[in-house]
Amino acid sequence: MILKRIAIVFSVIGLSVSIKAQRAKTSKDSIQIFYRQLFSDLKKSYVDRKSVDWKLVESETNEHLKEYDHFMSSLEEIKVLFGKINATHCIIMKGENRYALKSDIPSKDKMSEQFISKFNTKPGFEVKVIDGEYGYILMPSISSLDQTSDKIRKIAQPLYDQIAETKINNKLKGWIVDLRFNTGGNSEPMLLALYDFLGDHEVWGTLDSDRKAGDKIKLSKGAYIYNGKKNSEIIPKGELLDQTKVAVITGLLTASSGEVTALAFKGRPHTIMIGETTLGYTTSNILTKLPFNFDMALTVGYDTDRNGIFYEKIVPDIAVTKGDNFENLLMDKNIQEAIKFFKSV
Repeated sequence: MILKRIAIVFSVIGLSVSIKAQRAKTSKDSIQIFYRQLFSDLKKSYVDRKSVDWKLVESETNEHLKEYDHFMSSLEEIKVLFGKINATHCIIMKGENRYALKSDIPSKDKMSEQFISKFNTKPGFEVKVIDGEYGYILMPSISSLDQTSDKIRKIAQPLYDQIAETKINNKLKGWIVDLRFNTGGNSEPMLLALYDFLGDHEVWGTLDSDRKAGDKIKLSKGAYIYNGKKNSEIIPKGELLDQTKVAVITGLLTASSGEVTALAFKGRPHTIMIGETTLGYTTSNILTKLPFNFDMALTVGYDTDRNGIFYEKIVPDIAVTKGDNFENLLMDKNIQEAIKFFKSV
């Protein structure tokens, strides 16, 4: 089994896909080989493995698998298996196909029309100045199966540079980090891009299956340090902003690495959380290799803030419901609350 640590994995939104028509493996042996490895990985590393009756679950799954004559059709059993062990954040993938439990996404009537409209455009990274006084950063999902140091740097450095340029060219009274569209991905380039605000500190960590301290992640001089080892880095420019006021906006679809990014600001001085309670995918994954070129994002820990505190969901300090206005940010109720915070003593 090949394990590769990933900061947090992939978007949890829109994972339900149909199995594409293709030449499928028909051998019963293929089904047995695949699920044997899958169970081995789950029983060894899945974070809630101690609460699962593996003998019963494996027996039931093997009985169900007898009904399948084709390997590809047998992959429908993954959702059943994940449901039995409550593996809400595990994902099995190959190419564009994803096999996972359906995300518990809030209904559209709980979202504003402005949010839905903006979300459908698949917004990218943005940095701008609002009203000549406040910095605004829209940090969307960032996903990449390539987790090499060079790849992370190539993603993070241009994002950081946009923030640094805005920082250097403007005297701003506060910064807004908008995570409303951040449904997941890899938190490492996100946190590196936001290095100026987080500074040289431990920013998040994990708990193991016994809720004991596990991984520790810190930033130091532009480097992302995982358990004492440098994973990647950006080249910082100008002074740090780790003491400036920051408002973090979360939304109903903020999830997975979006939640990790929010967690990184928990415990930071001069910081406030505004918006809606997040989706609740605050667990960390590793990437494992399965037979026939499949990968699995396997949940192995609980995400914590810099102080080792785990949150099932992130509840904002100031709740704002359906307050979105992306056509005029000064009319956005979340940003209005942020500006009140910036103007406070």
